[in-house]
Amino acid sequence: MEQTVKKPIMEAAAFQPPRKFGAANWVGLWTLCKREVKRFWKVGMQTLFAPVVSALLMLVVFKLAFPQSTSAGVGGVTFEAFLAPGVVMMAMLNNAFANTSSSVIIAKVQGNAVDFLMPPLSPLELTVGFLSGAVVRGVLVGIVAMVTIWVLQITPFRVESLWALIYYPLVAGLFMGAIGLIGGVWADKFDHMAAVQNFVIMPLTMLSGTFYPISRLGAPFEGLSHWNPFFHMIDGFRYAFTGNHEGDLMLGALYCAAITLVLCAACWMLFRSGWKLKA
Repeated sequence: MEQTVKKPIMEAAAFQPPRKFGAANWVGLWTLCKREVKRFWKVGMQTLFAPVVSALLMLVVFKLAFPQSTSAGVGGVTFEAFLAPGVVMMAMLNNAFANTSSSVIIAKVQGNAVDFLMPPLSPLELTVGFLSGAVVRGVLVGIVAMVTIWVLQITPFRVESLWALIYYPLVAGLFMGAIGLIGGVWADKFDHMAAVQNFVIMPLTMLSGTFYPISRLGAPFEGLSHWNPFFHMIDGFRYAFTGNHEGDLMLGALYCAAITLVLCAACWMLFRSGWKLKA
């Protein structure tokens, strides 16, 4: 049976007492942040280690399937060294999206969205609280994956750029967390979220140079790939370990930051309006 969202009746959430300008509910914000982190931490085998296993299997399969590419190398590094950062970033992107989207859609389906709408939390605090969980989950998946790759010696790597190593996982977590939050608010059933994941997120991720240099695409697809923010995140994260990049790093970093800010602002506006959340 198709599971749909029951329309919540939450008029009380719209009558929160006014707060002074500049005042922040730090206790409520911290509680929401902990709630979002504990949601995935309680099922860590599914949310943290399962994506790592998938990433490792993908690396092993590609390494065994294309041994000639491994020996020849890509862009001055071995094929597995080229592939590993892209696979890890892909895992971080998917898990950041899953954290916010699942949190909101489950709350809507179960009818308990009032749990975060009733407390005196501003739209900005709600946005920060939900996105914090996405960033933490994405970064933890990346850390566990890279540590596992290093321990198992699947491919040697070293940090070439510390700013890229820190910047791109944080931006990726905010970017995909915001998309998941918007999708969760918009979706009326789990099928809607699956459509976003399968027909938007996955194609853009797969066609972003994760498994190949985009220079092999040729015109006009190579040029179009530079408009894909997933490409810049994967290219920048790969640069952190290999020192090589295909796109303009500064332009790509600013491009990703601008889109992320727009998406975060859209999340804030959704919570402020209460669209599909408050009756």
